[in-house]
Amino acid sequence: MKNITVSVEEEIYRRARIKAAERDTSVSALVKNFLVELSSEEPDARRLERAERELRARIRTFTARNRLSRDDAHERGR
Repeated sequence: MKNITVSVEEEIYRRARIKAAERDTSVSALVKNFLVELSSEEPDARRLERAERELRARIRTFTARNRLSRDDAHERGR
């Protein structure tokens, strides 16, 4: 495991300590969790492709008959 040193302004550190205390953890643990999440994120294109696949998988009964009229789509007359 590697140790790192990060320099931040006093006010940022103070607010980070408050957040850590609210979550019953340390500033170091907050930073570690942030870096773990950051390093495991999918690239945007892959994330969006996965989200699209999941959304399309949930759409089961859409047909051309289901489309809205132009007025309904633009909420005219309401």
